[in-house]
Amino acid sequence: MFSLVYWIVFIPLIGTVINGLFGKPLDRWNRNIIHWVGCGSIAISLFLAFIVFFKFLSLPHHERVIEKVLYSWIVSGDLAVQVAYRIDPLSVVMMMVVLGVGFLIHIYSIGYMIHDPDYPRYFTYLNLFIFMMLNLVLSNNLLLMFFGWEGVGLCSYLLIGFWFEKDSASNAGKKAFIVNRVGDYGFTLGMFTLFVALGSKGIWTLRFEDIFHHVHLLSPTTATIVAILLFVGATGKSAQIPLYVWLPDAMEGPTPVSSLIHAATMVTAGVYMVSRMSPLYVLTPTAMKVVAVIGALTAFFAATMALCQFDLKRILAYSTISQLGYMFLACGVGAFAAGIFHVMTHAFFKALLFMGAGSVMHAMEGELDFRFMGGLKKKMPITYWTMLMATLAIAGIPGFSGFFSKDEILASAFFSPRGSFILWFIGFVTAGLTAFYMFRLIFNTFHGECRAPEELKKHIHEAPPSMTIPMIILAILSVIGGYVGVPESLGGSNHFHHFLEPAIAPLPEMVHHVHHVSLVKEWGLMILSVIAAFVGIVVAYIFYLRNREIPVKLAERFPTLYRLLYNKWYVDEIYMAIIVNPLKRLANFLWKDTDVAFIDGSVNGIAGFVRSFGSVLREWETGQLQHYILTMLIGIFVVITYFLVVTLSF
Repeated sequence: MFSLVYWIVFIPLIGTVINGLFGKPLDRWNRNIIHWVGCGSIAISLFLAFIVFFKFLSLPHHERVIEKVLYSWIVSGDLAVQVAYRIDPLSVVMMMVVLGVGFLIHIYSIGYMIHDPDYPRYFTYLNLFIFMMLNLVLSNNLLLMFFGWEGVGLCSYLLIGFWFEKDSASNAGKKAFIVNRVGDYGFTLGMFTLFVALGSKGIWTLRFEDIFHHVHLLSPTTATIVAILLFVGATGKSAQIPLYVWLPDAMEGPTPVSSLIHAATMVTAGVYMVSRMSPLYVLTPTAMKVVAVIGALTAFFAATMALCQFDLKRILAYSTISQLGYMFLACGVGAFAAGIFHVMTHAFFKALLFMGAGSVMHAMEGELDFRFMGGLKKKMPITYWTMLMATLAIAGIPGFSGFFSKDEILASAFFSPRGSFILWFIGFVTAGLTAFYMFRLIFNTFHGECRAPEELKKHIHEAPPSMTIPMIILAILSVIGGYVGVPESLGGSNHFHHFLEPAIAPLPEMVHHVHHVSLVKEWGLMILSVIAAFVGIVVAYIFYLRNREIPVKLAERFPTLYRLLYNKWYVDEIYMAIIVNPLKRLANFLWKDTDVAFIDGSVNGIAGFVRSFGSVLREWETGQLQHYILTMLIGIFVVITYFLVVTLSF
């Protein structure tokens, strides 16, 4: 039964090949075949994944780690790397999230992209993205994970720059690719360092199970270096400080692509990798502190950037960066299960939010600035209510999925032996900011008077069923998805946490004793986070429904702060000034002054000299005998003179 995992991985690749090779002829014949192949391949993989999942649930706890080898990939001396897949609680959760949310995004794409002239190319890239992500989350070794890791980077470049005719889209794709290469360089160094360090102990392997069994052989310094280098890769893929700058620009791609990248695939890869390598991270408190601090700062920093934006998708992009910071905060304090729990719930409500933004964009003829919206609730009821469900979830309102995962992260940040009050407080403030900017989006888009041009108002309409049905399903999951992890303090038993236990390494501080938490303290923190969310909602209501002059006056009163937030703290401009432009000048110097002027100039100069000298000599090649005799006499004279001078000098 578990051999089905091969088909789960490779069926999306079959869809990629069919649409990639035969898509254009099929498109001219019947466009429906394109999305039947694209969506059908993911549907079959999802169906097989459900079979594997329910079979997996029937296994005893101690048998929930299964590996299936397809073939030997690299064999060199003591090293043997295989194309093999690992089925354990962590990979199963990620597989279901990737395929479940990915399938709904494929269905949504039918309505959103149906009129695009490059329809076959779109579904080719989308299927390839899923194939690469499945390799990433199901691999049983670090090298195969890296193959999927690089593959999703390539697919993000292709999909973000899908409309490459636009300079903004092609530039955004290149930016994503280059920034991720910076992070991937750190990942590569970490992988090589780990390989060599274990190899020096006689363990030449990249297989996760072997790494986990022998990682204790690493010195504390080596473990810290490896963990931090791997995390550098995670900051690129999962858009954390300082490599988050590519993600807002990724909005240039089609909206379903934004939904796929931000919700279920690429940006969660870093969180998954850190959780997968938890046996390494728990050995190095320094690296975990780096992960926690970067996560907390990113969560707060990105939330402040979202406060003054007007573009729906960019607000959601900064929201994604912020929520990913929450996930890394959880991993950094040792709550890996809480981080993966938030990966799952976030996939539901963030995919829905992007779909909702796409639905609004579809109705508003491409408009994304909510200053030209308002009053869409009546004309787009399904979009409104589903987006409201997702917004309540991301704001952490009790009863919705985001509440349970966010609360577990904040509780872990406060109570974990590797947490602290400061980390909790940053997460707490961020929770209030999240509720504020998300309801700012909802109130400006769907409530009040419609500010769209009169001609456009006549054409505002609800999206087709192919777009609204996936939104309704995700809205339901945004409500009920968190109930698999209800904490004990609320009468549950946190099934999700217990399910992941075999795949997650516990903190050494927690192995020999139970860390009891006062129920009063836990409820107190929970109530505080809920109050922060409600305060954010109330402030947004006052600012954008009751008295819209308040935010205008605040911007006028604090113009410097407003400009900082509106311009995203000028980070892109700073990067351009101190990194990008100097590198461009260096590249131009190496190109024009070194390559063209010096290297090419030297080669061309020698060639020019030879050509000129040849032109002079050619004048003697007249075909007249007397010229050749004269040349021979001159040559003889020169040779005799040389020998006489040399002889007399001795």
